[in-house]
Amino acid sequence: MRKLLLVTKGKTAMAVAAMILVLLTPAGAAMASDADEEIITNQVIMDTVWVMIAGFLVFWMNAGFAFVESGFCRSKNAVNILAKNFIVFAISCLTFWATGFALMFGDGFALMGLKGFFLAGADNSPAIEDAYRGVYSAISWAGVPLEAKFFFQLVFAATAATIVSGVVAERIKFQAYILFSALLVAIMYPITGHWIWGGGWLSDIMGTSFGDFAGSTVVHSVGGWAGLVGAVLLGPRLGKYKQDGGVSPIPGHNMAMATLGGLILWLGWFGFNPGSTMAADPVAIAHIAVTTAMAAAAGLMAACLYAWLRVGTPDLSMMINGCLAGLVAITAPCDGVSVFGSVIIGLIAGVLVVEAVLCFDRIHIDDPVGALSVHLVNGIWGTLAVGLFNLETGVFYGGGITQLIVQAIGVAAVGAFTVVVSLVLWLITKAIFGLRVTAEEEYLGLDMSEMGIEAYPEDVTTSEYRMAQGA
Repeated sequence: MRKLLLVTKGKTAMAVAAMILVLLTPAGAAMASDADEEIITNQVIMDTVWVMIAGFLVFWMNAGFAFVESGFCRSKNAVNILAKNFIVFAISCLTFWATGFALMFGDGFALMGLKGFFLAGADNSPAIEDAYRGVYSAISWAGVPLEAKFFFQLVFAATAATIVSGVVAERIKFQAYILFSALLVAIMYPITGHWIWGGGWLSDIMGTSFGDFAGSTVVHSVGGWAGLVGAVLLGPRLGKYKQDGGVSPIPGHNMAMATLGGLILWLGWFGFNPGSTMAADPVAIAHIAVTTAMAAAAGLMAACLYAWLRVGTPDLSMMINGCLAGLVAITAPCDGVSVFGSVIIGLIAGVLVVEAVLCFDRIHIDDPVGALSVHLVNGIWGTLAVGLFNLETGVFYGGGITQLIVQAIGVAAVGAFTVVVSLVLWLITKAIFGLRVTAEEEYLGLDMSEMGIEAYPEDVTTSEYRMAQGA
């Protein structure tokens, strides 16, 4: 029976049929142990392969973020932005391994995990549920080896840190971003993640569980809140806002790069959302892939049409961010909504992202790539959408209002905690390194002032500036 318990929740129909056949036939009964072992082994292999492939897709999203952010920003800062998106995964690997995974999934209490630092805790994965023996019981439902669980959660943690990069782009010191990212992944992100995915207090509140299947709040809102605090402390880029309160647009330097980044992210999301099953469950994977695709498509179309009406042009940057907004919004409810519901969620996300971009500019919060509008605003919207569109607990499907209230409580709690802790971590970072480059360094560009290398050495503007300085 212990071996039977190792079969995951995502077991295939073939594995079930084979197991029943073995147990019911006289000859099979004598060979039950060997047959069970083979079925279970095959299931673990399938689940592990799927989880790792999904993790690889999420890892590739780092390239998407790098392309989107650098394309949306000026050429004089391209190397700096690419370097941040490259190094942040290395930072995340080391800090999530040291403390993050244990704080998030280790056994502890309602606020954080306390066991399993440096991935050194006892663990007999892929055993699950009652058969599991180890210190990561919050994730014992996944029937894959411990290191597969760790890798999949690692790429999610890196995504949260990458979101911050876009919000603070073109004026933050390179070393300040490195330190803050390390603190975010080591401490802040895993604590709120523990509340939701690690068996913490939000996993059982008002008789229900806070719903965030793949991380609209756990990943995207946390990155957005942290970036918002950083943007406020840094202030806007030079020349972004006029003295009369007007906005001076600062266009990106390479929309082809940004478009390619958007497509890479869309592809990566098919690991992000369906991969969160952490099991080779064909029905669940297929459904989640479809709801993910439909929400992205609806968000893209809605942003295109709404921007056309609102600002007079079918802005490509709004289309890219509309697609990403739909993806962020569907991330929390993707497993439990209908295809029609996913389209509605995406349509609303596409409108929200356009209005949010305009709103942040009106209040002079400078977000060069629209990351706050995509990840924070639509992370919140997607999380609340669980309480509206979930087929079992949503308001629109007769589930009552309890789920929606729980979602609102979770959004508020994670937001308040992240803002307060982010403020502390940003201030610590400021005390050690300072946050913002000088006005001269910003004018020259962070590629030359911070990185000592240009993305486009033949750039006329930079060359003229260097000649004027006698270089």
